[in-house]
Amino acid sequence: MAVKEKNILNRLYFVAGCMFLFAIAVGIKLVNIQFVDGDEYRKKGQERVFKTFDIPANRGNLYDSKGNLLATSVPKYDIRFDAVTVSDKNFRDNIKGLCVALSKELGKSATYYDRMIRRARANKNRYLLICKNLGYAQYMRVKDFPMFRLGANKGGFIVEQRTVREHPIGKIAERTVGYERKDAQGYYTRVGLEGAFGTFLRGKEGKRKKQKIAKNQWKPIGDANEVEPEDGYDVVSTIDVNIQDITHHALLAQLERFEAEHGTAVVMETKTGEVKAIANLGRTTNGKYYEKLNYAVGESHEPGSTFKLMTMVAALEDRVIDSSYVVDTEDGRVTFYDRTVKDSRWGGYGVISAAKAFEVSSNTAFAKIINDNYKNNPKRFVDRLINMGLAERLGLPIKGEGVPKLPYPGDSDWYGTTLPWMAHGYGVSLTPLQTLAFYNAIANDGQMVKPRFIKEVRVWDKTEERYGKEILNPAVCSKETARIVQDMMKNVVKRGTADNIQTSAFQIAGKTGTCWGNYGKDKEREYISSFAGYFPAENPKYSMIVVIHKPNKEKGYYGSVVAAPVFKQIALKIYNDIPVEVTVQPEVVEGSTVKNSYQDYYRKAQKYKTIMPNVQGMPAMDVISLLENMGLQVEIKGAGKVIKQSIQPGTKVKVNQTIVLELS
Repeated sequence: MAVKEKNILNRLYFVAGCMFLFAIAVGIKLVNIQFVDGDEYRKKGQERVFKTFDIPANRGNLYDSKGNLLATSVPKYDIRFDAVTVSDKNFRDNIKGLCVALSKELGKSATYYDRMIRRARANKNRYLLICKNLGYAQYMRVKDFPMFRLGANKGGFIVEQRTVREHPIGKIAERTVGYERKDAQGYYTRVGLEGAFGTFLRGKEGKRKKQKIAKNQWKPIGDANEVEPEDGYDVVSTIDVNIQDITHHALLAQLERFEAEHGTAVVMETKTGEVKAIANLGRTTNGKYYEKLNYAVGESHEPGSTFKLMTMVAALEDRVIDSSYVVDTEDGRVTFYDRTVKDSRWGGYGVISAAKAFEVSSNTAFAKIINDNYKNNPKRFVDRLINMGLAERLGLPIKGEGVPKLPYPGDSDWYGTTLPWMAHGYGVSLTPLQTLAFYNAIANDGQMVKPRFIKEVRVWDKTEERYGKEILNPAVCSKETARIVQDMMKNVVKRGTADNIQTSAFQIAGKTGTCWGNYGKDKEREYISSFAGYFPAENPKYSMIVVIHKPNKEKGYYGSVVAAPVFKQIALKIYNDIPVEVTVQPEVVEGSTVKNSYQDYYRKAQKYKTIMPNVQGMPAMDVISLLENMGLQVEIKGAGKVIKQSIQPGTKVKVNQTIVLELS
């Protein structure tokens, strides 16, 4: 018995010892947490409950060259309700009035809102969504509803502001205007002008602290931000809304008429390189067209006969021919190895000059001219094209510029037929804008300027940075050669393949192009129709290219029939400055009154931080933004401009102090 009791006693001692050691371990851990790792654990605890969120800044406005808005940021407001923070008395006194006001403003019945809000209070919902996407004026009305007017703490009013990017001219130039988007991982997708000049437009993000509540939701703490966002700069582009509208609708009408797959048209100011319009339209599955991709910048393809200008300039510069050089087009069929070059005209054009070959766009003549004069040294021809700048990208700020292609002797894709095929635009690849840059250079007597999309960056009314003409190549050819091919392009329209677009108003110079869009015996033949040139032919003002892919062959596919009429229509409307009835009327940017108001707001926002400014005479929207950024609670009476303020100018103010403004 004594032995048994002793064993029990030993077990008790052992258990007590273990509990004592466990207590010591717990004590050590508590001391460690409290004094050694306490800050770290407290920080983790805070991060689970409180978190700082980024507040996107208002992006700067994007304007056309005449001050019309292409893209602007519009604030939108989401209204939520904290059903827990409101006292029973405030809830009873205001619930009926709030529901009636919400019903009148938002359209649903007062009973609907009453049930929703009471259910949220019963469920202790601290983040009930009342409405989304309110404009500023509507937000100001909702903010003054019963209960909500008591503020965040007493009235449970929660407002979250978002910034939405809007395009006043709608779908026109949508791809050119573009966008800049940031995903959850922080990576940007940049398209068009918005993406290219995002560093100016973006601004700096602000910071706002939120508290985690039920259902993994985050509720803003208070009404003020920790760090206020800074608005982005405004960017003035080279686009002209009126020319863009003309170009868009002319291209759209022709795509619909010929049931084409997609097309592009670009208008550029000859001397400066300023892109005045760039339309890109692709067909959807239901036959409609929209700005699908930026074909002008990104789509590199075989140019076909528009490349004959480059071929002619190279041959003239190397002095292997002159404009009177004679070539026999034979019967319109010339064979090189196992392949045959064909003219569009059956029977050919007989014996003609190089200048005539350009006018009528003879494939056989160009293939023979280049093959006969360069077959023993094909590098000479390709090197000339490279020296003319045709192998390099233009270096555009818009992302996704297509890569030009020029086969080179010795490459794996160089064959015996490559040289004669290059001569009339096959086996090479250029984007429409790269082709246009060369045509524009010829209009400039050989000087190639870089296509430009931006004029200046502004901060309010001050020019922060200005962009001017940039020369890519001072002379792609001699002035003599430029003038020879200028005459050839005039004759293309006067008596050549584009004589259908002659106009008595002014003279057009340019070149048609018709290219196969695919190859192979088993493939259905498709075409790319194009026309590139400039106008007026004497002292050119604008250069332009029109490219239309895969028109319905039964309706037409030659460049002269499909693309050239678009060029003429756009050129006539621009040259004659004819108003277009369907032209989009963009929003008025800013009159002198609005401009002065903004300047007054900006000046006060920079000067006053803790001292009450004189806000009499300022519009309500500017005053609210100014004073709320100072941490004040603003109450508004009336509408219009401020005529009286409850806190006198020069008074030192405190955060969350209330100011009453009377408007008239």
